[in-house]
Amino acid sequence: MPALSLVIRPEHPDDEPAVARLHARAFGPGRYARTAYRLREGGPHRADLSVTASVGSFLAGSVRMNAVRAKGPAFLALGPLAVDPSFEGRGIGSALMQAALDAARAAGEGLVILVGDLPFYARFGFAPVPPGRLGLPGPVDPGRFLWLELAEGFSARVSGVVGGVAD
Repeated sequence: MPALSLVIRPEHPDDEPAVARLHARAFGPGRYARTAYRLREGGPHRADLSVTASVGSFLAGSVRMNAVRAKGPAFLALGPLAVDPSFEGRGIGSALMQAALDAARAAGEGLVILVGDLPFYARFGFAPVPPGRLGLPGPVDPGRFLWLELAEGFSARVSGVVGGVAD
Protein backbone atom coordinates (compact mmCIF):
# COMPACT_ATOMS: atom_id res chain seq x y z
CA MET A 1 0.00 0.00 0.00
CA PRO A 2 1.33 3.47 -0.79
CA ALA A 3 1.94 5.84 2.12
CA LEU A 4 -0.87 8.23 2.93
CA SER A 5 -0.37 11.99 2.99
CA LEU A 6 -2.31 12.13 6.24
CA VAL A 7 -2.95 15.43 8.01
CA ILE A 8 -4.10 15.26 11.65
CA ARG A 9 -5.44 18.55 12.99
CA PRO A 10 -7.94 19.98 15.47
CA GLU A 11 -11.53 19.89 14.28
CA HIS A 12 -12.80 23.17 12.81
CA PRO A 13 -16.47 24.27 12.78
CA ASP A 14 -16.42 24.05 8.97
CA ASP A 15 -15.76 20.29 9.29
CA GLU A 16 -19.24 19.57 10.72
CA PRO A 17 -20.95 18.54 7.42
CA ALA A 18 -18.07 16.23 6.44
CA VAL A 19 -17.93 14.71 9.96
CA ALA A 20 -21.69 14.06 9.85
CA ARG A 21 -21.30 12.28 6.48
CA LEU A 22 -18.37 10.27 7.86
CA HIS A 23 -20.45 9.13 10.85
CA ALA A 24 -23.26 8.06 8.52
CA ARG A 25 -20.84 6.03 6.35
CA ALA A 26 -18.99 4.49 9.28
CA PHE A 27 -21.89 3.68 11.63
CA GLY A 28 -25.17 3.79 9.68
CA PRO A 29 -28.56 4.90 10.97
CA GLY A 30 -28.56 2.54 13.97
CA ARG A 31 -25.92 4.69 15.67
CA TYR A 32 -28.54 6.92 17.27
CA ALA A 33 -29.96 4.09 19.39
CA ARG A 34 -26.66 3.17 21.03
CA THR A 35 -25.99 4.13 24.65
CA ALA A 36 -22.75 5.89 23.71
CA TYR A 37 -24.67 8.22 21.37
CA ARG A 38 -27.34 8.87 23.97
CA LEU A 39 -24.61 9.91 26.38
CA ARG A 40 -23.54 12.65 23.96
CA GLU A 41 -27.01 14.05 23.32
CA GLY A 42 -27.90 17.47 24.58
CA GLY A 43 -24.69 19.35 24.13
CA PRO A 44 -21.83 20.16 21.80
CA HIS A 45 -18.60 18.20 21.72
CA ARG A 46 -15.38 19.77 22.96
CA ALA A 47 -14.05 21.21 19.71
CA ASP A 48 -10.77 22.11 21.45
CA LEU A 49 -10.09 18.40 22.06
CA SER A 50 -11.65 16.90 18.91
CA VAL A 51 -9.42 15.93 15.99
CA THR A 52 -9.78 15.14 12.29
CA ALA A 53 -7.68 13.24 9.76
CA SER A 54 -7.61 14.20 6.10
CA VAL A 55 -6.04 12.70 3.02
CA GLY A 56 -5.86 15.52 0.55
CA SER A 57 -9.19 17.32 0.77
CA PHE A 58 -11.05 14.16 1.92
CA LEU A 59 -11.98 13.85 5.59
CA ALA A 60 -10.90 10.26 6.32
CA GLY A 61 -11.40 10.20 10.09
CA SER A 62 -12.57 12.01 13.17
CA VAL A 63 -12.60 11.60 16.94
CA ARG A 64 -14.56 13.74 19.34
CA MET A 65 -14.39 14.42 23.06
CA ASN A 66 -17.40 15.40 25.14
CA ALA A 67 -17.52 16.82 28.67
CA VAL A 68 -19.59 14.61 30.98
CA ARG A 69 -20.33 14.38 34.68
CA ALA A 70 -21.33 11.85 37.31
CA LYS A 71 -20.82 12.44 41.04
CA GLY A 72 -17.62 14.44 41.33
CA PRO A 73 -15.74 16.60 38.86
CA ALA A 74 -16.46 16.68 35.12
CA PHE A 75 -14.45 14.43 32.83
CA LEU A 76 -14.43 13.34 29.18
CA ALA A 77 -16.29 10.81 27.07
CA LEU A 78 -14.42 9.93 23.90
CA GLY A 79 -16.35 9.22 20.77
CA PRO A 80 -17.23 8.61 18.24
CA LEU A 81 -13.95 7.55 16.71
CA ALA A 82 -14.73 7.14 13.02
CA VAL A 83 -12.58 6.19 10.05
CA ASP A 84 -13.99 6.10 6.56
CA PRO A 85 -14.42 2.42 5.57
CA SER A 86 -12.17 2.90 2.53
CA PHE A 87 -9.28 3.95 4.81
CA GLU A 88 -9.63 1.33 7.58
CA GLY A 89 -6.54 -0.61 8.63
CA ARG A 90 -4.07 2.15 7.79
CA GLY A 91 -3.41 3.51 11.29
CA ILE A 92 -5.71 6.51 11.04
CA GLY A 93 -7.75 5.52 14.09
CA SER A 94 -4.60 5.10 16.17
CA ALA A 95 -3.23 8.45 15.03
CA LEU A 96 -6.52 10.15 15.90
CA MET A 97 -6.63 8.49 19.32
CA GLN A 98 -3.10 9.57 20.17
CA ALA A 99 -3.74 13.16 19.05
CA ALA A 100 -6.98 13.42 21.05
CA LEU A 101 -5.43 11.95 24.19
CA ASP A 102 -2.41 14.24 23.86
CA ALA A 103 -4.77 17.23 23.59
CA ALA A 104 -6.73 16.08 26.66
CA ARG A 105 -3.54 15.67 28.70
CA ALA A 106 -2.26 19.08 27.58
CA ALA A 107 -5.59 20.62 28.64
CA GLY A 108 -5.20 19.14 32.13
CA GLU A 109 -8.13 16.71 31.87
CA GLY A 110 -8.28 13.92 34.44
CA LEU A 111 -10.25 11.00 32.99
CA VAL A 112 -11.58 9.69 29.68
CA ILE A 113 -14.34 7.08 29.32
CA LEU A 114 -15.60 5.33 26.20
CA VAL A 115 -17.55 2.35 24.94
CA GLY A 116 -15.39 0.26 22.64
CA ASP A 117 -13.27 -2.80 21.92
CA LEU A 118 -10.71 -3.41 24.67
CA PRO A 119 -8.12 -5.00 22.32
CA PHE A 120 -7.92 -1.73 20.33
CA TYR A 121 -8.16 0.76 23.19
CA ALA A 122 -5.89 -1.11 25.63
CA ARG A 123 -2.86 -0.07 23.57
CA PHE A 124 -3.60 3.51 24.69
CA GLY A 125 -3.94 2.50 28.34
CA PHE A 126 -7.71 2.01 28.59
CA ALA A 127 -9.06 -0.66 30.93
CA PRO A 128 -12.58 -1.76 31.91
CA VAL A 129 -14.32 0.49 34.42
CA PRO A 130 -14.45 -1.46 37.70
CA PRO A 131 -17.95 -2.80 38.47
CA GLY A 132 -20.04 -0.38 40.49
CA ARG A 133 -17.84 2.69 39.87
CA LEU A 134 -19.62 4.36 36.95
CA GLY A 135 -22.73 3.58 34.96
CA LEU A 136 -24.14 4.77 31.66
CA PRO A 137 -27.66 5.95 30.78
CA GLY A 138 -28.53 2.72 28.97
CA PRO A 139 -27.36 -0.84 28.46
CA VAL A 140 -23.74 -1.52 27.65
CA ASP A 141 -21.53 -4.61 27.78
CA PRO A 142 -19.39 -4.06 30.91
CA GLY A 143 -16.33 -5.38 29.06
CA ARG A 144 -16.69 -2.54 26.55
CA PHE A 145 -17.12 0.27 29.12
CA LEU A 146 -13.54 1.53 29.42
CA TRP A 147 -11.63 4.34 31.10
CA LEU A 148 -8.21 5.92 31.10
CA GLU A 149 -6.99 8.01 34.00
CA LEU A 150 -4.98 10.98 32.76
CA ALA A 151 -4.32 12.50 36.20
CA GLU A 152 -3.31 10.19 39.02
CA GLY A 153 -6.08 9.70 41.58
CA PHE A 154 -8.78 11.34 39.46
CA SER A 155 -10.86 8.17 39.02
CA ALA A 156 -11.29 7.85 42.80
CA ARG A 157 -13.16 11.19 42.74
CA VAL A 158 -15.97 10.09 40.38
CA SER A 159 -18.81 7.62 40.81
CA GLY A 160 -22.43 6.99 39.85
CA VAL A 161 -24.26 7.23 36.56
CA VAL A 162 -22.70 9.41 33.92
CA GLY A 163 -25.44 11.94 33.36
CA GLY A 164 -24.56 13.42 30.05
CA VAL A 165 -22.91 16.58 28.91
CA ALA A 166 -21.50 18.76 31.68
CA ASP A 167 -21.64 22.53 31.60
